[in-house]
Amino acid sequence: MQRITRVIFDQGESDKISLLKEYNSLLVLLKNNLTERTFSILGQPKLIDNNQYIGWYSNLEGQPILLNDIENEEHKKQIEKTLNTRINDLELVIKSMSLTREEQALISAWLPRIKNSGNTIYVINDEPVIVNSFKAPILPEPTAIPPTSKSFWRWWYFLLLALFLIILLGFIWFFFCPYGKEKASDSPSIMAQNTEKNRVESTPVVEQTNVLEPKNETVTEVKNCITKEEATNKISASKMVMIFDNSASMTLTLMESQESIDKYLKSNFYSMTEKEAEAYERKMTRLPNRLSSSKEVALTSIDKIQQNIDISLVTLTSCPAAQTTSFYPYEDREKLKSKIKRLQPLEYNSATPLYSGVKQASKMLDGINRDDYILIISDGEDNCTKSNICTLANEIATAQPRLKINIVDIAGQHKIDCVAKSTGGNVYIAQNPTELIKQMSNAVSDMNISKPICK
Repeated sequence: MQRITRVIFDQGESDKISLLKEYNSLLVLLKNNLTERTFSILGQPKLIDNNQYIGWYSNLEGQPILLNDIENEEHKKQIEKTLNTRINDLELVIKSMSLTREEQALISAWLPRIKNSGNTIYVINDEPVIVNSFKAPILPEPTAIPPTSKSFWRWWYFLLLALFLIILLGFIWFFFCPYGKEKASDSPSIMAQNTEKNRVESTPVVEQTNVLEPKNETVTEVKNCITKEEATNKISASKMVMIFDNSASMTLTLMESQESIDKYLKSNFYSMTEKEAEAYERKMTRLPNRLSSSKEVALTSIDKIQQNIDISLVTLTSCPAAQTTSFYPYEDREKLKSKIKRLQPLEYNSATPLYSGVKQASKMLDGINRDDYILIISDGEDNCTKSNICTLANEIATAQPRLKINIVDIAGQHKIDCVAKSTGGNVYIAQNPTELIKQMSNAVSDMNISKPICK
């Protein structure tokens, strides 16, 4: 689940607390009855950062953008059409549900809020997500019926009544008037005319309606690619910082279990002969190791990142601070890849200044006016400072709400999960070469920055 956005939560608004509880109750009620696709239109709120914010989350994967930020009108209309379809599906399912009186009351109260035009709509891979405003619903006003419509039908009513009375008087005249028989020859034609007149004039007026027949509308395909113009225009493009762990622990092999690695790290090498110690070390650092595989996968991932994304490298090599580079544009990516290939841990004073790396990386990015990303590739936690990295992550999330941090955790120790969790990112565990390839690909795909140039 990824975080779409967050909004300030005033704890003094007791009514909003109540609405938040009601809405979460609604989600629980609907989740098991709706398809995953229909349920995905409902953003999922959670109180975060000591209840100072409401974070809105979604199970959809991809980069969230505001519907109002979509400039292509056809694309925007297609998303709005999808949203209306999902809401219609939601209403149909609700009608078929067996509900208690309380559940019915809950749904009846919230349906107008779900359709509230004052809500914020985000789009993730062309799927709309509603971020509820928790405000009184703003719905379109019903179309007023023109006053002339009633008077029109009232006029026809009196006309038909008058015609009926005339015909009735005609029958009475024909049968009881003494002159009726003398003019009998004229009666059929008169009656025929009157009857025809009555038939024509009494025929109900049927307004012609346009029957909506299915049309084979051409739906504009939204290509998962960027144009050549977008590739060269980097003013509003996202940026990415790759934090790469280059400490000695990254030389550990990926061909041994975590249990074997833990045993190796606790070994007493002084009890071994020099030859035994060297053999043991060669075994536990043999290829493919964490560093060699991470390098290989990182190089492949860089090739997949779209051309308008500039990338910086932050390396974790020794205390007290991480080392940073400037941003590499697309045309200089070979230089970036060359730098990654040359990474080697220090023989002495090797360490993991992760706190410093995350702090420096966040300062290099905007994360306020645009979506920016940090990808951490590491096998452990910081061993250079006692500063709390989880607190740092919360501060980054508050100051830079559009900065997302994903983590590829090679050791699977879950020591820094809070960094991803606080910023709406994800943690990907990779403890062997196959998992590393797959999880690195997932981590980059989750950022939605690997679109090719449109052909």
